[in-house]
Amino acid sequence: MLHQIQTLAETLSPRLIEIRRHLHSHPELSGQEYKTAAYVAGVLSSCGLRVQELVGKTGVVAELAGEDPRRILAIRADMDALPIPERVDLDFASTQSGIMHACGHDVHTTVGLGTAMVLSQLGVPLPGTLRFLFQPAEETAQGARWMIDDGVMTDVAAIFSLHAYPSVPARTIGIRYGALTAAADDLDITIIGESGHGARPHEAVDAIWIASQVVTTLQQSISRTQNPLHPIVLTIGQINGGRAPNVIADTVKLSGTVRSLHPDTRNHLPQWIETIVAGVCQPYGAKYEITYRRGVPSVLNDPALTELVARCVSEALGDQALQLIHEPSLGAEDFALYLEHAPGTMFRLGVGFTDRAMNYPLHHPKFEADESAIVTGVITMAYSSYRYWQTVAPSRSG
Repeated sequence: MLHQIQTLAETLSPRLIEIRRHLHSHPELSGQEYKTAAYVAGVLSSCGLRVQELVGKTGVVAELAGEDPRRILAIRADMDALPIPERVDLDFASTQSGIMHACGHDVHTTVGLGTAMVLSQLGVPLPGTLRFLFQPAEETAQGARWMIDDGVMTDVAAIFSLHAYPSVPARTIGIRYGALTAAADDLDITIIGESGHGARPHEAVDAIWIASQVVTTLQQSISRTQNPLHPIVLTIGQINGGRAPNVIADTVKLSGTVRSLHPDTRNHLPQWIETIVAGVCQPYGAKYEITYRRGVPSVLNDPALTELVARCVSEALGDQALQLIHEPSLGAEDFALYLEHAPGTMFRLGVGFTDRAMNYPLHHPKFEADESAIVTGVITMAYSSYRYWQTVAPSRSG
């Protein structure tokens, strides 16, 4: 079966590149993936899959029925692009001004479609059912919730996904056991002082000065009150306040993001932040308001499923194609939300050019992907899915 999967993937390679280039040329922002979804649904329907559109607002779900419809493995691919103007001279560059696939979701979608195309052409039914999830709005961390709310994880026993990675060379798969990405939460802090004349600060409560102390103290306190082996990144990305250059500000709003890897650390961060803010504000007579919004948790790769992918990469592509990722990323991925409903694993698909000194990072206007990675991704996903029912999923009886 491996040889058949490899042959089908290689044979389909020109069509897969054509699909990827179409998607790349026609990017759509989060929650606006109407044309992308219609295109994806058309490809899936042509493969004989049962297709449902408008799932999770603009998502697509398709099923490839197997011998046992109760044994469901899900494969997730995200479809949205970013509000970034493309600065790469390609024949298939973005036709949408100010929008590009700078995170490789066009590649993700193509690999998902390629996996469906290969497995639907094997000529024999799979032991279980494959459910393909083509998700919108990953970049805004909304799409996974929309899909889950529409029931896509019902009866799913396990789920696979991938993410393009330019620092990993093409034709290589990166895997990591355990934490792959960080939990990401949003933070708003409003400092409330008292306005006054800029020449008489002693008659006022300067919210700008106090806010600056809050930012500095939070950063310093991480290094002296938190376990250095449990990393935390707290970034204040926006500061808004003040009414005029000669008026002491009465209100300042700080907005930022909080990243962490360990669930216990994440759980105590809201109280820790409030303790720090209160300690800064109280001596100067300021008040404060804090809004802490939990975003997406950390992607925690299931060990057995990760080991399955590793074995399949070695068997299908050779040991040289497997790269062990030693450190997690403090980036976030809403794939983590699916893992609250079923075990799963996400692998890194190498898309870096081996003949270039510089591969631009994700979310960069000059990001490019080596298209030879597509067949590598399809073989990995298709073979891992096929082997899942033989090595991990228990057979049901009765």
